[in-house]
Amino acid sequence: MSFDMIRTPHLRHPDRLFIGGQWVEASSGRTIDVISASAEVVVASVAEAAEADVDAAVAAARAAFDHGPWTRITPAERAGYLRRMQVELQRREPDLADAWVEQIGALAAVAPFVIGGGTAWFGVYADMAETFPWQEERALLDGPGRGVVLRDPVGVVAAIAPWNNPYGIMTGKIAPALLAGCTVVMKPAPETPIEAYIIAEAAEAAGLPPGVINLVTAHRDVSDYLVRNAGVDKVSFTGSVGAGGRIASVCGSRIARCTLELGGKSAAIVLDDFDIESAARTLAQTITMSAGQICATLSRAIVPAARKDDFVAAVEAAMRAITVGAPRDPATQMGPLAIGRQRDRVEEYVAIARAEGARLVTGGGRPKHLDRGFYFEPTLFADVDPAMRIAREEVFGPVLAVLTHEGIDDAVAIANASDFGLYGAVFTDDADAAMRTMRGMRAGTISHNAFRFDTALPFGGFKKSGLGREGGREGLAGYTEMKSLML
Repeated sequence: MSFDMIRTPHLRHPDRLFIGGQWVEASSGRTIDVISASAEVVVASVAEAAEADVDAAVAAARAAFDHGPWTRITPAERAGYLRRMQVELQRREPDLADAWVEQIGALAAVAPFVIGGGTAWFGVYADMAETFPWQEERALLDGPGRGVVLRDPVGVVAAIAPWNNPYGIMTGKIAPALLAGCTVVMKPAPETPIEAYIIAEAAEAAGLPPGVINLVTAHRDVSDYLVRNAGVDKVSFTGSVGAGGRIASVCGSRIARCTLELGGKSAAIVLDDFDIESAARTLAQTITMSAGQICATLSRAIVPAARKDDFVAAVEAAMRAITVGAPRDPATQMGPLAIGRQRDRVEEYVAIARAEGARLVTGGGRPKHLDRGFYFEPTLFADVDPAMRIAREEVFGPVLAVLTHEGIDDAVAIANASDFGLYGAVFTDDADAAMRTMRGMRAGTISHNAFRFDTALPFGGFKKSGLGREGGREGLAGYTEMKSLML
């Protein structure tokens, strides 16, 4: 049986952009080709926006915010639209799963669960309409009367999503933005635009007022133009540190708001009491999840020095047992990297690690049985020094670096010796030791004995991992401005 069949979702208007409630031709007259990660063939072509299209999209969002009904209806009424969008997107989840599989090589067996989580953001935030503190009474301290703190929408939002999880990250931005009363210009990565088209179709079907959601698909120069557009009040961006730094600089120059969820070099600290085989299996599975292309993935294992050899042997065995292959093959446990330049980047970091003295235990190259697609082997490095680039820089691939520690304080110091602070994990059966270790780690989210997330909690990073938080009540608050009234 062949697992190479291409399944491209049907889009009603791939040759157009969604602006002001209408599907309009792109002024550039050009298209963007979408390449299959596993087959290296074109699976779709979509309209390419130019600066004039960005201006039109921002103007439509601006008009909808300044003059339309969206900001004037209640949060509960906006929640009704979110629920209608959720229903529309639930109908399209098979298409969304196919899009993710074709564009980045995600596993077909996993895609429905990840896509379902992306759709769920609309319900999560719709449920907050009645519980979020849109208006809070406070006693005045310096005179008579009463104080009221209001949460107003921040305005027009540019939502810019990356290529690794284009659907869940985009919905995690637009759902709270819409509930808050903002209007949105979606800008997906040019490598993975299909999901944003489906979101725009769902917004149209759900009856959102014109201009509340807009879609432009473009390369990075036009994305920069969107960030610089004076009509944009806030930029919500997920992506690289380099691009995030540029966005922060532009937003700072014009005092625009921004939320940045950037890279990570997340550490997994394994303490003496934890079962080494269990930790090895978990970390081998984590670093190969989505071929390591997860910003929070646990890419540094910090293990007791006395147990290093046992840990390395266990991870090596677990990695060698992972089946790399076609994303639609039920036997496959890891698919390809998303794009050719990302595989080139991973290969470059493997070469750097070897040159700096890290020991390559397994992997490190392209699978010999796969002659098409952007595949790379699960890769393990041991004898890694904290100063090595493989221990400090984000690879964004299935590459795990093993470092050693001499106790909790040493492990925390090594974990914190990073420019990043997005995620971390502690593996121990001692609850007190877990809390002590977690309290010391400088990271935005830390899990215990697992790699997991929860939509109730805010997600974001310390240091170069970003600014602000997404998810939870804090993710909604980020799309609001506080207004103080003295009555």
